[in-house]
Amino acid sequence: MTTDFAPDRAALRSWLPGFVALAAIWGSSFLFIKVGVEELHPLHLTLYRVATGAVTLLVVLAVLRDRLPREPRVWAHLTVVAAFGVAIPFTLFGYGEQRVESMLAGIWNATTPLIVLPLAVLVFRTERLTVRRAVGLALGFVGVLVVLGVWQGVGGAHFLGQLMCFGAAACYGVAIPYQKKFVAGTAHSGVSLSAAQLLLAVAQLAVVAPLAAGAPPVPTDLSVEVVASVLALGALGTGIAFVINMRNIRVAGASTASTVTYLIPVFAVLIGALVLGERLTWHQPVGALVVLLGVAVSQGLVGRRRPTVPVGVGAPAAVPAAEPAARR
Repeated sequence: MTTDFAPDRAALRSWLPGFVALAAIWGSSFLFIKVGVEELHPLHLTLYRVATGAVTLLVVLAVLRDRLPREPRVWAHLTVVAAFGVAIPFTLFGYGEQRVESMLAGIWNATTPLIVLPLAVLVFRTERLTVRRAVGLALGFVGVLVVLGVWQGVGGAHFLGQLMCFGAAACYGVAIPYQKKFVAGTAHSGVSLSAAQLLLAVAQLAVVAPLAAGAPPVPTDLSVEVVASVLALGALGTGIAFVINMRNIRVAGASTASTVTYLIPVFAVLIGALVLGERLTWHQPVGALVVLLGVAVSQGLVGRRRPTVPVGVGAPAAVPAAEPAARR
């Protein structure tokens, strides 16, 4: 091994623990959703979760002496992102996990990049479609069909639950390129924009949840396990995880930090199996591997030679102005 290919171990130690911690936090979110919907309506779970996350990020904002955006145009665009990046997908995952295993929901979350790409190319015009990306999309689509097990026929509560989880990933596919086109170019920090986004999602859910699901129960009526799950989803999975992700982007670069997508379903499957005793049929993990291969090909991680620049060397990567807060 030459020095050109030797990893910078000091640099690796600076971001790898946070990288693994982030994958574990976001991968465990599906377990907490599964526990939460045992006693809470999915809309109520999302409302409590988002409210806890909003409070957490407001505290982070105060510590950093940052402030919320003031421009009406930014708030208008964040209203769309709050709906498609937070309120709707979080709720769909809740509905989905009433019908499917938490580990399967984690697998469906990994399809998000495959949905983002065609929308970014065809609708928002923020990306170009290349042969490599087209091949990746085709592989990903085959993987989705394998996960669904379409040869077994369609229908039933389990199949509906899978479609709901896929719908949640599709919402992220709308929110991410929309945010990139209309929000990411602003001068506000990611924490500021995400805190505003969560506050808007709380307002949306506070209107919809009572109308669709009735008044939410008071926390004292819930079990300790459910209250702990809500706090973990909001404070840990939204607030602290966002801060960790921002640090990973600064230290390791945006491209490296984004590969956490590949570890999240691994943690979701392991945690679901160890804690809840869940099991997958053979075609679901096989389909997940095909989906991840499609994501890797579409993102250029497979099929072309990448620069051998050690992590931490060169100009630091720009931190995205706003990544959808806790997209899990």
